[in-house]
Amino acid sequence: MTDSFDAQIEAGSAADVSGWDFAWLDGRATEERPPWGYARLLGERLGTASASLDIQTGGGEVLSEAASFPPVAVATESWHPNIAHATRLLHPRGVVVVADQDEPPLPFADAAFDLVTSRHPATIWWDEIARVLRPGGTYLAQHVGPASAFELIEFFLGPQPEARRGRHHDDEVAAAEAAGLEVVDLRTARLRIEIHDVAAVVYLLRKVIWWVPGFTVETYVDRLRELHELIQAEGPFIAHSTRHLIDARRR
Repeated sequence: MTDSFDAQIEAGSAADVSGWDFAWLDGRATEERPPWGYARLLGERLGTASASLDIQTGGGEVLSEAASFPPVAVATESWHPNIAHATRLLHPRGVVVVADQDEPPLPFADAAFDLVTSRHPATIWWDEIARVLRPGGTYLAQHVGPASAFELIEFFLGPQPEARRGRHHDDEVAAAEAAGLEVVDLRTARLRIEIHDVAAVVYLLRKVIWWVPGFTVETYVDRLRELHELIQAEGPFIAHSTRHLIDARRR
């Protein structure tokens, strides 16, 4: 990208960050995809379920890719722009979108679902997942793994050694089993991210608000300018995301 720093800041600041579609980044940033194809796996499971719950559905984009839904299909979301987006996308498909604050308890009865799913949940309440699953029911999810995109996060926040352990898949397996789930499949991946301009950085930090809490352009303008100059001199800023697929069954 050859736009000036100010033009890139303006572009990233003006971009719509509602929903969970990252198409705006086309040409500005790329990220490898996990090899297992979560959307495909999700669609297959939904095709055989009788009652499903998608937790923290975002804007509903991934869930809406499914070819069909069970007779009872529900999704939850806490962020208001995403709730509106998911409602527009999923209601015509017969999926009820429930506004939920992402704190226990989930607003559903015990053993209400035979399939619970989630893609990149910000928080994971294992006891609640187990509670709303029927015995023999399944939790299928793609989680963000440890130290994901930390090259970018630490560029702004400095070293975060304690936070790097968070979301480790071994810890999540232990927590799932303690809640009464049996993990039947676990897959991990480390994936390359290339960021080509600071417009992409501003967009990402406005959208993924937990990466740099309280981010504003005004607060971090000096670091943004440094990053712009670094990209101009050396090429794309390289980071790595981590993901794991977890497939667990309610005992």
